Amino acid sequence: MINTRIILVSGIVSLLAFGQVPASDIGQNAPNCRLSGFSEGKDIDIAQYRGEVVYVDFWASWCPPCAKSFGFLNGAYQEFQPRGLKILGINLDEEPSDARAFLEDFPAQFDVLADENAACAKLFDVKAMPSSYLIDRTGVIRHVHLGFRSGDTGQLTALIEQLLAENHPEPLTYASPE
Repeated sequence: MINTRIILVSGIVSLLAFGQVPASDIGQNAPNCRLSGFSEGKDIDIAQYRGEVVYVDFWASWCPPCAKSFGFLNGAYQEFQPRGLKILGINLDEEPSDARAFLEDFPAQFDVLADENAACAKLFDVKAMPSSYLIDRTGVIRHVHLGFRSGDTGQLTALIEQLLAENHPEPLTYASPE
């Protein structure tokens, strides 16, 4: 966990110093990760949400901006879920009890999943906390957002609305884990 924190903290420092860093994975198919349902314990594949716009948010209990983002995520889920938005909050804590304590203070109205070995985070190439990925109905990553500040909400809301307004009749594809 210490190495993961060092990597993520260095990513956050880079983000703060240089602004939002463009991600090389925009325009690529989203990885299909298998994750554990946090409260129900059942496994979930990201690909099962084909046809919906998916907001994937990697977070951890030790991340102050993650706590700030949960209010936005809850509001976005309530507003846009009826139009096809799915929000997946993917926890990267090594200790599930840390995540549970966080969720007591900052309850999530969206699905919370566990990435126990950080395999999904590696496939998404997570560089900061939180890291968010907006995936369109075809399974393509359309936007990557590193960190979270309250001023980010307008841009993120506009991007969600744009993706929900798009119609894609072609089949959805997701990249397979290597």
